[in-house]
Amino acid sequence: MNRDYVVITPCRNEEDHIDATIRSITGQTIPPKVWVIVDDGSSDRTPDILRKASAEHPMIQVVRREDRGGRSVGPGVIEAVYAGLETVDLDDFEYLCKFDADLEVDPGYFEGIIRRMEEDPLLGNFSGKVYFRDEDGTLSYERMGDENAIGAAKFYRVACFQEIGGFVRQLSWDGIDGHMCRMNGWIAMSRDLPEFRIIHRRLMGSSHLSVWEGRKRWGRGKWYLGSAWYYVLAVSAYRVFEKPFFIGGLGILFGYGGAAMRRLPRFPDTGFRAHLRRHELRSLLRGKRRATEFLNERIRAEAAEPGGGHRA
Repeated sequence: MNRDYVVITPCRNEEDHIDATIRSITGQTIPPKVWVIVDDGSSDRTPDILRKASAEHPMIQVVRREDRGGRSVGPGVIEAVYAGLETVDLDDFEYLCKFDADLEVDPGYFEGIIRRMEEDPLLGNFSGKVYFRDEDGTLSYERMGDENAIGAAKFYRVACFQEIGGFVRQLSWDGIDGHMCRMNGWIAMSRDLPEFRIIHRRLMGSSHLSVWEGRKRWGRGKWYLGSAWYYVLAVSAYRVFEKPFFIGGLGILFGYGGAAMRRLPRFPDTGFRAHLRRHELRSLLRGKRRATEFLNERIRAEAAEPGGGHRA
């Protein structure tokens, strides 16, 4: 049974967080065969921390990229991920994980995910749920749907990753991939279980500039994805009631509206956008969980038919 997996971590100016992430990964009950950390032009102590870690842990390989002059979230992160992927042969691994440099997980996190993958051959993309640690140490749940792995910690079956064509190098790459999974007969999901809890050391959907800018970027990503205006309006209303209260939901709406007014490009695959709109409408009418379960049941039924799937 092949349990080999490779972790790719894009990293830029993470001196406050990377030590905790290193402890989490190196302390796993099933550690990665290879962990590639892509230093994306850090100007703080991050390179020194990575040099020390790679000397202590042979699994760690550090790739250094030149400073681009500023942080580039979204497509910039994925460019860094691909810089890491270029150093490995995915055919040598059963699984692949994109794992950010500001996360903490329990020692059994990856073993638990691998067990899930082994139990369900149609599961192509999986993660736990994210919690943000407040200043007083309490944990706040960062709400997201069950229909995809979180962008900060994408754990993939390599066969699935290759079949969907990898990550799109644009905003909303972490939403596009889940829908592409279902379009190709794979199931993508995240689950809120204690053993899969992920501690995010900075607020999801924030930015190095401000939370407001981060949420506007989120809205621009929804535009690129191809989301319908009425669905984004519902998402914005949903996010009003989580930290940062009100401003988060409003920022998403402003970002989407600004992109629409400027007629920015959208994801060019019209078949994908039609699939997305059907799912969004079904989500509004039935709830996102039931809408996703509907698609997953259809995938399982098609895979169970004679000659209906090469995975089940």
